[in-house]
Amino acid sequence: MLDFLAENNLCGQAILRIVSCGNAIIAELLRLSEFIPAVFRLKDRADQQKYGDIIFDFSYFKGPELWESKLEAKPELQDLDEEFRENNTEIVTRFYLAFQSVHKYIVDLNRYLDELNEGVYIQQTLETVLLNEDGKQLLCEALYLYGVMLLVIDQKIEGEIRERMLVSYYRYSAARSSADSNMDDICKLLRSTGYSSQPGAKRPPNYPESYFQRVPINETFISMVIGRLRSDDIYNQVSAYPLPEHRSTALANQAAMLYVILYFEPSILHTHQAKMREIVDKYFPDNWVISIYMGITVNLADAWEPYKAAKTALNNTLDLSNVREQASRYATVSERAHAQAQQFLKEGCLREDLVLDNIPRLLNCLRDCNVTIRWLMLHTADSACDPNNKRLRQIKDQILTDSRYNPKILFQLLLDTAQFEFILKEMFKQMLSEKQAKWEHYKKEGSERMTELADVFSGVKPLTRVEKNENLQAWFREISKQILSLNYDDSTAAGRKTVQLIQALEEVQEFHQLESNLQVCQFLADTRKFLHQMIRTINIKEEVLITMQIVGDLSFAWQLIDSFTSIMQESIRVNPSMVTKLRATFLKLASALDLPLLRINQANSPDLLSVSQYYSGELVSYVRKVLQIIPESMFTSLLKIIKLQTHDIIEVPTRLDKDKLRDYAQLGPRYEVAKLTHAISIFTEGILMMKTTLVGIIKVDPKQLLEDGIRKELVKRVAFALHRGLIFNPRAKPSELMPKLKELGATMDGFHRSFEYIQDYVNIYGLKIWQEEVSRIINYNVEQECNNFLRTKIQDWQSMYQSTHIPIPKFTPVDESVTFIGRLCREILRITDPKMTCHIDQLNTWYDMKTHQEVTSSRLFSEIQNTLGTFGLNGLDRLLCFMIVKELQNFLSMFQKIILRDRTVQDTLKTLMNAISPLKSIVANSNKIYFSAIAKTQKIWTAYLEAIMKVGQMQILRQQIANELNYSCRFDSKHLAAALENLNKALLADIEAHYQDPSLPYPKEDNTLLYEITAYLEAAGIHNPLNKIYITTKRLPYFPVVNFLFLIAQLPKLQYSKNLGMVCRKPADPVDWPPLVLGLLTLLKQFHSRYTEQFLALIGQFIRSTVEQCTSQKIPEMPADVVGALLFLEDYVRYTKLPRRVAEAHVPNFIFDEFRTVL
Repeated sequence: MLDFLAENNLCGQAILRIVSCGNAIIAELLRLSEFIPAVFRLKDRADQQKYGDIIFDFSYFKGPELWESKLEAKPELQDLDEEFRENNTEIVTRFYLAFQSVHKYIVDLNRYLDELNEGVYIQQTLETVLLNEDGKQLLCEALYLYGVMLLVIDQKIEGEIRERMLVSYYRYSAARSSADSNMDDICKLLRSTGYSSQPGAKRPPNYPESYFQRVPINETFISMVIGRLRSDDIYNQVSAYPLPEHRSTALANQAAMLYVILYFEPSILHTHQAKMREIVDKYFPDNWVISIYMGITVNLADAWEPYKAAKTALNNTLDLSNVREQASRYATVSERAHAQAQQFLKEGCLREDLVLDNIPRLLNCLRDCNVTIRWLMLHTADSACDPNNKRLRQIKDQILTDSRYNPKILFQLLLDTAQFEFILKEMFKQMLSEKQAKWEHYKKEGSERMTELADVFSGVKPLTRVEKNENLQAWFREISKQILSLNYDDSTAAGRKTVQLIQALEEVQEFHQLESNLQVCQFLADTRKFLHQMIRTINIKEEVLITMQIVGDLSFAWQLIDSFTSIMQESIRVNPSMVTKLRATFLKLASALDLPLLRINQANSPDLLSVSQYYSGELVSYVRKVLQIIPESMFTSLLKIIKLQTHDIIEVPTRLDKDKLRDYAQLGPRYEVAKLTHAISIFTEGILMMKTTLVGIIKVDPKQLLEDGIRKELVKRVAFALHRGLIFNPRAKPSELMPKLKELGATMDGFHRSFEYIQDYVNIYGLKIWQEEVSRIINYNVEQECNNFLRTKIQDWQSMYQSTHIPIPKFTPVDESVTFIGRLCREILRITDPKMTCHIDQLNTWYDMKTHQEVTSSRLFSEIQNTLGTFGLNGLDRLLCFMIVKELQNFLSMFQKIILRDRTVQDTLKTLMNAISPLKSIVANSNKIYFSAIAKTQKIWTAYLEAIMKVGQMQILRQQIANELNYSCRFDSKHLAAALENLNKALLADIEAHYQDPSLPYPKEDNTLLYEITAYLEAAGIHNPLNKIYITTKRLPYFPVVNFLFLIAQLPKLQYSKNLGMVCRKPADPVDWPPLVLGLLTLLKQFHSRYTEQFLALIGQFIRSTVEQCTSQKIPEMPADVVGALLFLEDYVRYTKLPRRVAEAHVPNFIFDEFRTVL
């Protein structure tokens, strides 16, 4: 009959594919469970209020139209719903596909069973498949994996969350309408069961059997699988555990399968007393906490509580006398086995000959150790004992007392066992690889000795006092031939023959009185020794390695091992060389990967890489977590070094008197620094002793681990310092901004200096790490802060700055800002608010309008540069860009609302336009016309002014940041600054040339050069924020005239001062000139240039008309409003760097000249 797993056996391949797929689905579910978007939990009040109306559970399906109409009634809800869809569709789709694959899995399994029954696979029926060894394993696994999937889903992705995700997918996805979509079936299978994984939550009635019966499965199949599991040892594990007391461990995997599959036929658990007694006697006579899949543990005392037959059968096991007996037995075994393992681990004990002679003894020691570790770890685990259940607590306390449980001793046993196993495996692998070569070598040596002896007895070879003896000569020749004829491939025959040869050599020594000749005796003894070695070598079998692999399985501890993390870390802190022992433990844990990967590998499934990547990644993360104690301890020592270097140790001057030498020597503090530095280098040494190790499929390089660990700790501390250092009290007078920046600067400098100091002792590139990580923290925080302004938010798993191995911590916001960069930005905006302060452009300084005290100046930006570096200033600049965009968008919607939808305002504007056109003319009776229009539109200017000044204020800040960045770039990296400036000029020249002659080259669509160079230029401050286009705009009627009216409405609030330029008349009615000019300029820049033309023409007309009116009325001095308008034009030309003729096109130049002399 064909091999069941052969490639051309369709029946075997079909079920193998199903099982392989099952293992991959579970890995995907476990992977996804770590990425559940927080909003679906609706945990806190804020989320419930915000998203409660757009995230539904299955109650939605009772009347979808009703819910949708509620949404459509409120535009803001529709907007939120749209935003939510954009941000979550990708992840929800991935969850849906995982849920769909669970449903598809059971449909495929049912189809396979139907095909078996219908005879689709020739000569194969359910019975014949269950008789085949591989067949029964795969059928049992197929059903078991389906049960595990359902349990994992319920444990990791709670029912309510599943429902919300499925409804969201249903609402947002286009696939739902297609005819082949099985959305209904998936929803039926995965609707909430009422189960909660929270500690202390009550178990729903008939759970999980009612959940397992949602998709019906062939009952004959279920009962036959349970029958097989009850009676057979389907994996032939008992051969690896010959001792009867190890039987329950040998059958542990099968027991876990049986536990899950029994829920498909709950009647056995409820009423079949005899079957349950048989199951408990076979599988659970001495254990009641089991691991069902990759470390998911279950306590049968709790799980079988609702089932009468199961509970009764288990009572014998849970009887306190039995519990006491098992615990005491394992306490004794633990001490004995541990002592034995430690004995074997002594230096020089595990030699090749000792190992070969004592294989059974060594394997027994390994079995005892592993069985003890398994029993103690499972039965003392916190996760397996519900603290609210009195009986479980009592049993657990009993175990802790009787087994004299001490987690440190158990951990030591685990360490020693792993080390012992690792050494033995390595030795066996080495011996197996050299087996044939050694065997041939011993054979050759033995045969040569015999040939030499034959020569001795021929009388030709001179050996003292040996007479010629032809019989012996012929006999030794024959023996030599016999030794040479031994065949390596037929090991059984060769072994028997070797034993006979050894006997023959012993006999010849006795019968022929050869003892008298020492040299002949020596030759015979050597040959016998070689023949013994040959027997030993031929006995090195791969079965030993397989047994060690089975016995050393640690998959049950995949999650429990976490409870030993603190012990591991403590022992590393005390003795860093401990890491080498831990390496063996991590490798032992890695063997757990064989369980899910075996079938995937057999099926040649493409999932092999992703599943092994997931489990290996989980394990490597755990290794990192344990070893993180090393960088943590290093940083603790570092902080002490910083303190000593900054506070205690005085700088030695270049010249000093010799009698002051003792004061400067400071031997105490310097010794302290040396001691701490030595401790740091010891830690480094400890981690580097761990060789490069393959954990699953991921290569773990200790040097990389150390560097990542140091980065992680640095990120944690710097992020915390930034978060804590930049929290401001908005009521503080004066602002806390500068003192806090100075304080934070000192902290950052301390980190920087100590990092520089330590780099040589740890052998890392300190400055590079510092710059990379600090820039990552700041960029990530800027990105999170800017998410507030984006519809499609950048999630953590999409962010290029966030990393799983070196995560940037998130802190709960303390005000409206999400991160420290937002708080810093809003504090700067608060203290430079144009309603409170006045910005003097020539001094780059802000003064308080009322007290005329300095509030802040450009020194602020140098301080930010010192504290947060270029990345900080650049991030602040990016955030200001987003804020300007938001302000401009708000402005446009306001313009629509208060101007374009207000009839009276529109009529006023229409009348004004009729009165003043054409714009080249002079308006008669100008004062009356202009001021009546201003009076009629008075109510709109307050909001208008606020919006314009906010934009202007942010533009001033952006200019200051660009100045600071450009200054520090020229100072710190002049070559970069020069290269960027030249490249920028060259590019602009080329682009201008292209526009004049389109045949000349221009960067193509897919060329990222312009985009990339912009990022560099902004970081180096080589850009003008005033020329930036922030938003796209449509045509707006009356736009230039509204802005013109706005400007002349503000002029009376300002007055000209010879020293300061235009300043506010009354602090009670605050207007600040620079933000006003820059705000208007930025606003006009967003629109077509003809609007600006028109706006300037209106101002020109206003100046000419007013001057004309003054001349005709013979008023000698120029009116204040004209002075203001002329100053606006001058500033406009200055800020935009345009030629003066732009303004002179609308105002005769003699007025400009005149106005300067008047001032």
